[in-house]
Amino acid sequence: MINKESAITVRVGGVPEHFNLPWRLALEDGAFAGRGIDLLYEDFPGGTGAMTAALNDGSLDMALVLTEGAVLDSLTGNGNRLVKVYVESPLTWGIHVAAGSDIESIEQIENRPVAISRYGSGSHLIAIVDAMERGFDAGDMHFVVVDNLAGAREALASGKAEVFLWEKHMTQPLVDAGEFRRVGERAVPWPAFVVSVRPAFLEEYGRVIREILDVVGQYATTLAEDPDAAALISERYGISLPDAAAWLETVRWHHDYACPAGALARIVEALRLGGVLDEVPADPGDAWSNLPEP
Repeated sequence: MINKESAITVRVGGVPEHFNLPWRLALEDGAFAGRGIDLLYEDFPGGTGAMTAALNDGSLDMALVLTEGAVLDSLTGNGNRLVKVYVESPLTWGIHVAAGSDIESIEQIENRPVAISRYGSGSHLIAIVDAMERGFDAGDMHFVVVDNLAGAREALASGKAEVFLWEKHMTQPLVDAGEFRRVGERAVPWPAFVVSVRPAFLEEYGRVIREILDVVGQYATTLAEDPDAAALISERYGISLPDAAAWLETVRWHHDYACPAGALARIVEALRLGGVLDEVPADPGDAWSNLPEP
C-alpha cells in the first residue's frame, strides 16, 4: 500500500458503459483514496481511438480499451503497453441501420457508408473484420467519422452513414425504441477489453498499477456475485432489467495477469488482413508488458 503522504495522481479513462461499473463503485467507496491513490476516472464516449490518443499525448496514464485497438496502438503508436486483460469475454457487436433504411438483410450492407467513432477505434476495426469474414472487399469500404454514439445516431438518421457497429447491449434501448434496426451481429474471437498504460507511467509506477487493478478486480467479483447487480446496471445505464441480466450472464471480468499470446496473434493477423497494420511484428507479444508482483 502507498504511503498517503506520497500519494500520486492516476488518470484513467474508460467508455461510459456497464463494463466499467467496478471502477465507479470502487471510487464511490473511496477504495483508492484509502490507499493513498488519487484516482481520476474520466468517461470517453469517443471510445478506444479517443483514449489511445489521450495516452499518446500524456493526458491519460491508463485506459480501459478494446483489445484490438490497444494492440494496433501499441504496435504503431508511442509505445503504450497492454498490462492486463480486463474483460475476457468477447464483445458481440450489433450491426445497425436506421429504422427506415432500405437495408433489410446483412448481405445488403456491402459498400454502404459505415459510421465509426474514429479511425483505429473498435467501430472501425470490427467493421473491417466483419467485412473480411463475410467475403466483402474491405478495400472498398467507406467510413464516416462520427465521434461517438450520439454522432452515429445523427449520421444514420440523416443518411450520412448507413451502417454502424457498436456493442449490442448498449444499443439495445435504441433498437427497442425503433430508432435502430439490428440486421446482424459480429462476435470477435478475443477478449473484449484490456488495460493499456503509457510507457513512462508504467516504468515508474508498475506496482501502483498492480495495486489499482487488484482493487478493481475485487469489486468486479463482488458485482458479479451480487443478486441485485442487474437492477443496479439497469438503473445506472438505462438498460432494461432483462437485458441487464442477460448481459451479466455473459460478461467475465478477468483476474490474472497472464499475456493472452494466442489472442494477440489472432488480432495481429486480422489487422494485417484488413490492411490496418502494415508491418507485422515478429512477436505480437511486443505489445505486452508484465506488471511486478505485489
